[in-house]
Amino acid sequence: MGLLIGAVAKMSETSIDTIRFYEKNGLIPPPSRRESGYREYPGETVARLAFIRNAKELGFTLSEIREMLDLRTTPGTPCQSVQKLAEDKIRVATEKIERLTRIRAALETLVEACRAPDHPTSDCPILDALDISLR
Repeated sequence: MGLLIGAVAKMSETSIDTIRFYEKNGLIPPPSRRESGYREYPGETVARLAFIRNAKELGFTLSEIREMLDLRTTPGTPCQSVQKLAEDKIRVATEKIERLTRIRAALETLVEACRAPDHPTSDCPILDALDISLR
């Protein structure tokens, strides 16, 4: 016997709405229905939801996750296909880190320029740097 959606949600630490969303968007297969109309999910749905959650934490989009799930179930698919997705994700993460490092450096410079917190905001170098057009 399968699992009801509430049990799947609890076991996978996923909301019922999210499970329905994933089902609607093809990330988990549609479950069978009991005579009562309740969805009845196979036990492996919990593992699939964990896979989706883990992939999301690594920054993969739902489209990319769907692609990986399809690759996983396609016989003979080389691991290289998934490796390419992961390499692309590394490139994106590296670019984000570089951008965030630049943002942090710019903010540190602005904070350093503002060592007189009792000055009025009309004389605030941070606000001046963000929008000099207000003057």
